[in-house]
Amino acid sequence: MMNLQGVLADRDSWTADSCSIAKALEIIGTRSAMLILREALYGATRFDEFTRRVGITDAVAAARLKELTAAGIFDKVPYREPGRRVRHEYQLTEMGRDLQPVVLSLMQWGNRYLQPNGAPLRLTDSGSGDPIIVDVRTESGAIVEEIDVAVARRRR
Repeated sequence: MMNLQGVLADRDSWTADSCSIAKALEIIGTRSAMLILREALYGATRFDEFTRRVGITDAVAAARLKELTAAGIFDKVPYREPGRRVRHEYQLTEMGRDLQPVVLSLMQWGNRYLQPNGAPLRLTDSGSGDPIIVDVRTESGAIVEEIDVAVARRRR
C-alpha cells in the first residue's frame, strides 16, 4: 500500500483532478491503445500491421492511432512504395518509447497472475540473456517495496 502524506493524508480534502494516472489512462486506457502500443514496441509501424496484429477494425485502428498521435505517442511519417500512393507510418516518439516499462510491467503482472500454464513469452536482455524484471527503484537505484512508497505533494 502507498502511504499518503501531508495534505494528501486527508483524502476528503482534495480531488484527483490532476492525477497523472487518470491523465495517462485518458490516452492509453483502452485495450486497443495498449495493444497498438505493444505492437509498436515490437516494431510495427504501419496501419495494416496494427489492424492485423491487434485484431481490430480499420475504424478502431484509425481512431486509436489518431488519438495516440495527437497525444504525442506517435509521429505520423509519410512514405511511398514504388507505384503506390503516399501512406503513413506511425513511429514511436520519446514519449511513446517511455511507455515500454509500463507495457513490460503489465506483461509481467499478467504472466504472474493470469497465465496458469506459465508465461507465453520470455523477456531477456539481448546482450546478456538475463531475464527482464520490471521493478520500482529510488533515484539511487535501491529497490522499493510497495509498502514503502510515500506519496506527497511536490514542492514547487
